[in-house]
Amino acid sequence: MMKTLFLQPPSTDGFDGGAGSRYQAKREIKSFWYPTWLAQPAALVPGSKLIDAPPAKISLDTVTKQAKDFELCIIHTSTPSFASDVKVAEAMKNANPSLKIGFVGAKVAVQPNESLQKGEVIDFVARNEFDFTCLEVAEGRDWASIDGITWRNRDGELVTNKDRAVLEDMDQLPFVTEVYKRDLRIEDYFIGYLMHPYVSLYTGRGCKSRCTFCLWPQTVGGHRYRVRSPEHVAEEIRLTQKYFPQVREVFFDDDTFTDNLPRAEAIAKELGKLGVTWSCNAKANVPRETLKVLRDNGLRLLLVGYESGNQQILHNIKKGMLIETAKKFTKDCHELGIKIHGTFILGLPGETQETIQETIRFATEINPHTLQVSLAAPYPGTFLHKQAVENGWLDANHAELIDEHGIQIAPLSYPHLSHTEIFDSVETFYKKFYFRAPKIASIVNEMVRSPQMMKRRLREGVEFFQFLRERNTAA
Repeated sequence: MMKTLFLQPPSTDGFDGGAGSRYQAKREIKSFWYPTWLAQPAALVPGSKLIDAPPAKISLDTVTKQAKDFELCIIHTSTPSFASDVKVAEAMKNANPSLKIGFVGAKVAVQPNESLQKGEVIDFVARNEFDFTCLEVAEGRDWASIDGITWRNRDGELVTNKDRAVLEDMDQLPFVTEVYKRDLRIEDYFIGYLMHPYVSLYTGRGCKSRCTFCLWPQTVGGHRYRVRSPEHVAEEIRLTQKYFPQVREVFFDDDTFTDNLPRAEAIAKELGKLGVTWSCNAKANVPRETLKVLRDNGLRLLLVGYESGNQQILHNIKKGMLIETAKKFTKDCHELGIKIHGTFILGLPGETQETIQETIRFATEINPHTLQVSLAAPYPGTFLHKQAVENGWLDANHAELIDEHGIQIAPLSYPHLSHTEIFDSVETFYKKFYFRAPKIASIVNEMVRSPQMMKRRLREGVEFFQFLRERNTAA
């Protein structure tokens, strides 16, 4: 077995490269998702090590010094971070010329040849689901026999092996919790709407929805929701409780945990027996009776992608959601005491100044507990990227999707709506939603009732206004 390092590389300060189904970028407040997509193959490879540099504040110099201790390095990359990640790989190869370096992630899954051509230091890339691909490389197998990789042979030629079969039995995967315990400090991971400290993991992969902008189902996970058994999930949660008694919340990072309602209820009932507080991603169409079962068994919060308050835009992005259904779902959650973190995207196809205002009005009407406003990001491999290129909505100056500080830019523009107009609308959205008397009163009441929340919200407020200043500087 090759001595293997799994690396989330150093990047700009606060850059969250581990954001699985969400965009890789610097957040409005300090936020770091767990590097679960790296932890999963790390759990398969005996004797491996996982370094998640950004949240742990591990420098390039520190990472480079460790290069000599390994024979194989697997680096997770993304479209926004690719150029920076190649520089990290170059530094590691300079420190250890015999080190084999492979890249994984959505970026290289859809652009394997281009990635190898632009990153000459990269020896191979693993396409699609890469867990067992990484294991087979670490086992020292002949690369010509390993499914799912594109690699550089001794003559410098690029070779593309056949695709790896999609993993059907998700219970074959070992627990990522073991790697979290071994290599990570869980207190390093913050998400503004989750209780701290938290742990996140996947109970399944894939999403049956066809949203045109969504990265992972279109590049790595696929559109069939392949799942772990409720018993397998419950076993890992019991291990989490043993390893991390300080954890206050578990988050299930499946693209849409509620795609399979009977299974969601079955898992909830297992969690209820364990007394776990938990949250998950959900589509805004979960029936009230299921919501009640989930709440009665520990559900605290749902992360819901509303995206837009304009029905035509939802049709344009193939969201498969009706505004009225979303309103009823949200009302049910409010009445049942389930908190919602709502996510919205500005700049999607069909966006106008009028639809932006319509979405802001919609958000204030349904009033989720917290929200996040992102800019439409046409990641390569998505239908949105194909549309953007074909229609001239995306130019070369905006292809990396972030600025030099790691903050999202507005990569799309339309004849009637400029980059600047879309970019500026994010700040307008935040101010109109949060700077309302009822919302301010709700936040203050939350802070008064909890000294811990008081400290946290004050810190987040400082980070939020600093983020807005950085955005204005970048603009």
